Amino acid sequence: MLAANAPTTRRKLLWLTRNLPPLVGGMERFNERVLAELASDFEIVVCGPAGCASALPFASTVVEIPVKPLPRFLLRMSFEALRAARRFQPDIVIAGSGLTAPFAWMAGRRTGAKALVFLYGLDLMVAHRVYRSLWLRAIRACDGAIAISRHTHDLAIRTGVLPQRLRIVNPGIDFPPETAPGNGAFRQRHGLGDAPLLLSVGRLTRRKGLAEFVCKALPLIVEQHPETVLIVIGGEPVDALAGNRDGGSAAIMQAASRVGLESHVRMIGRVSDQELAEAYIDGNVYVFPVIDIPDDVEGFGLVALDAAAHAMPTVAFSVGGVPDAVLEGVSGTLLRPGDYAGFALAVQRYLRLPWGASQRDACLRHAGSCSWREVGARMRRAVSELSRGLGTPDAR
Repeated sequence: MLAANAPTTRRKLLWLTRNLPPLVGGMERFNERVLAELASDFEIVVCGPAGCASALPFASTVVEIPVKPLPRFLLRMSFEALRAARRFQPDIVIAGSGLTAPFAWMAGRRTGAKALVFLYGLDLMVAHRVYRSLWLRAIRACDGAIAISRHTHDLAIRTGVLPQRLRIVNPGIDFPPETAPGNGAFRQRHGLGDAPLLLSVGRLTRRKGLAEFVCKALPLIVEQHPETVLIVIGGEPVDALAGNRDGGSAAIMQAASRVGLESHVRMIGRVSDQELAEAYIDGNVYVFPVIDIPDDVEGFGLVALDAAAHAMPTVAFSVGGVPDAVLEGVSGTLLRPGDYAGFALAVQRYLRLPWGASQRDACLRHAGSCSWREVGARMRRAVSELSRGLGTPDAR
């Protein structure tokens, strides 16, 4: 039930999304943090997933909708979006992903509000006939779209979104208050000693490429650095709506078994924020071997920025939006997709020649330019321009 609105001079924003905590993932984190950045400028009403009210870092009117089954969520979202728009009379309606774009467009048309949509890549590539017929049409009809990477920006243009209605705003990171050489807490907890640690964090989808990495690159790395251990933090993508899910822990361990490296792979599962920070501090190299799957794109690569914020270099394939997250030669190394021998050599180089103070400082400066404070300023500017129909296409 929507509460009566107190008098305010702030503009009104209606936010429609499935992607908020308690669901877990990069899109959920992005929605949560962008909402927090815009809260000081807007009076906000949120229509989101059940349980999201307690996760929001600010006071707001929230309409919670169960996320399963999906058809019921969509039906309920369409009803609640129109009801909220009628009662709240927003100035701007934002769809937190392409999934809610039709409802943002309808709410905007009903009230005269500007309708904007966040785009991540996957929401432009869904092959379902009904989605392509209705959802992509709604995305094109919105007054503006904010893409999280240059790759997603280009996908949107190929989908028919007008360039002048597009802006790019990369996701941000929570910059740690202090980054120091490894304190050993993670290593001690998991009995890892002084072994070289390769780190991977995220939902275990096929596109992350970990099974292929274990088969094709890890043997070459272990040959030169026999104590190396790959640490995999993250869980199965139980809440994901799109993307290939066949890259879970079982597939990764089967790959390790095929090459006789089971003892060199540790599946940690989901961990607390504190333990994750300890893993970044104690690790040596972040590995991001994303593979190029036509209908499953890596929209950005936020984990590579998290690694940079802890002065950890990343080795990654140049796929999807990953080049927006990894600054070549500063925060890591980008390689041609599928070059596993080159990937292994890059990892070996970082293990053999750990980063010095100047390299760590450069990595941290790169991460600092992507703090949520900086991203929030870019987001406010993009929302302001698109909601007023200003500016020229983002040429980045």
